[in-house]
Order: sequence, then C-alpha cells, then structure tokens
Amino acid sequence: MLRMQMQQEKHMKKQKKYRVLGPMASVFESMKTGSWRLERPKVEFSQCSKCGTCERYCPANVITIHKEKEECVQFIWDYCKGCGICANVCPKDCISMVDERGEE
Repeated sequence: MLRMQMQQEKHMKKQKKYRVLGPMASVFESMKTGSWRLERPKVEFSQCSKCGTCERYCPANVITIHKEKEECVQFIWDYCKGCGICANVCPKDCISMVDERGEE
C-alpha cells in the first residue's frame, strides 16, 4: 500500500511540472501578427499558373492555393507579415508588394 502511495505522489509531482507549459502554448497560437505589415502581396490572378511555389515558401504558412477558383491564391491576412518572399519566389512574377496604407 505504501509503495502505491509513493508512486501516486511521484506521478502528481510530474504532472505539476507539465501544467505550466499548457497555457503558454495557447497564448502563442492566438497572436495575430498581421498588424506588423507595412506592405502586402497583391496577386495578378490572370497571370498565375497556380504552381504553389508561393505557398511552399511562405514562412508563416498563410497562403493557400485553390486550383479550381479564378482567384486562386488566398492569404490569411491576420498572420501575413508582408515579408515579400512569395513575390520573390513567384516564377511568373504575378505577385507584387503594395503599400499597406496605399490604394491598390
């Protein structure tokens, strides 16, 4: 009986260590970093070949390619930082960076 009680106490001590990490992970998930952006990508959909290169190279993983739609490149604006990598890697040069505060 004493041995079982010692095992339970040891298990409880381990659980206390890991409880601290849980809430921290949820805080980082909810940060919307799109407000940092000074420039945003603009896509010329008529030139896009839907190759997916921009989607593969996006460091924030905010680009989705919909091959069946005319407006095939979709951005999650809440998390796009405007880094311009998508515009630099596009083989058709159909993505350009425009001023976030300016007119299209």
